[in-house]
Amino acid sequence: MEATATLKELAELVGGSVVGDGALSIGNVAPIDTAGQGDITFVANAKYLSRLQTTKASAVIVAPGVDAPGLAMLVCRNPYLAFAKILTHFRVRKAPPKGVMAGAWVDPSATLGDNVTIYPGCYVAENVVIGSGTVLHPGVVLYANVRIGEDCLLHAGVVVREECVLGNRVIVQPSAVIGSDGFGFAPDGTTYYKIPQVGIVVVEDDVEIGAASCIDRAAMGETRIRRGAKLDNLVQIGHNVSIGEDTVLAGQVGIAGSTVIGNHCTFGGQAGTAGHIKIGDNVMVGGRGGIAGDTEPNQVLSGAPAIPHKEWLKASMGFARLPEMRKELLRLKRQIDEFERLLKER
Repeated sequence: MEATATLKELAELVGGSVVGDGALSIGNVAPIDTAGQGDITFVANAKYLSRLQTTKASAVIVAPGVDAPGLAMLVCRNPYLAFAKILTHFRVRKAPPKGVMAGAWVDPSATLGDNVTIYPGCYVAENVVIGSGTVLHPGVVLYANVRIGEDCLLHAGVVVREECVLGNRVIVQPSAVIGSDGFGFAPDGTTYYKIPQVGIVVVEDDVEIGAASCIDRAAMGETRIRRGAKLDNLVQIGHNVSIGEDTVLAGQVGIAGSTVIGNHCTFGGQAGTAGHIKIGDNVMVGGRGGIAGDTEPNQVLSGAPAIPHKEWLKASMGFARLPEMRKELLRLKRQIDEFERLLKER
C-alpha cells in the first residue's frame, strides 16, 4: 500500500471531485481537531463545520455545497463513506499468507484452500473445509465438518462448532462463538430435560460478528445470518433465528429463538425481542427497545414494549413528572368525591 497519495488520486478512489490543489500529497486520515499538515480530515455532520476554521489539516472531505476557505476539498456525496475508504487505503494491509504455522493442529482430513494462514494454537477438526485466503488467528477452534469460505478473518479465540457454515469475507471478532447449543429444555416435573440441538448456523457472505457474541445453533434446521449483516459485540442470537440482509445489531442486543428479522433493520444497544415473532424490513428499534410481537415494516420504534418513536418521545417527557401528576390526580379525585358527597346531601 502506498505511503502517500495525491488528493486527486483519493478523489478517484472514492468517486469525488477536488476543489483546490489536486496534486497535494496526503499521507494519513486524522480527526478534525488533531489533524496536521499532510493529513486529510472529514466533516459528515453539519454541526462540526465551524471546526474547519481551526483545523490544521491540509484537506477535508465534505459534501457538495460546503465551503472551507483555505483548505483543499475532496467533495463527494457521502463523506463518511469516503473517509472509510480512504482510511482503508492508508491503514489496512493484508499480511502475506503464512500457511499452517508450528503449534497449530490441522486434521489430515481437512481441506485447505490456497494462501491460508493458521496461527499457533488453532485446532481444525476432521473434514473441515477452509477457503482460499482465510486467516485463523491463535486459539481458533473449528469443530468437525465446519465449512469456512474464502477471505474470512477469524480472530483469536473464535469457536465454530460442528457442521456450521461461514460464507466468503466473513469477519469474526475475538471470542465469538458460532453454533453453541440453543437454549432448549423440556420440563420434567421439577427438573428440565435437555433438548438436543441438532441444527446448524449458516453465516452468509460479508457478515461481521462482534467480540464475545454468541449465535446459537438451531434445535432443528438452521439459524441464519444473511448477507451483509453486522453484529456488534456481546450480541446474543437464539436458536432458529433469521437475521435479514444488511441488518445492524448494536452491542448487547438479544434476539430470542425462532424470531425472523427482515432486511436492513437497525437495533440500538440492548434492544431485544420476544421469541417466535416476525419483524418486517427497514425497522429501526431504539436502544433498550423491546419488540413483543409481529412488527410491520418501515417503522421507527422505541421503548419496552416498543411503540412508534415519536409517541415514545412524547411519553418519555412525562416520566419525570409522574409522581407530581399522581399527587395531582389524587387531589382532584378527593375534590370530586367531596362534590359528589355535597350533591347527595342536597
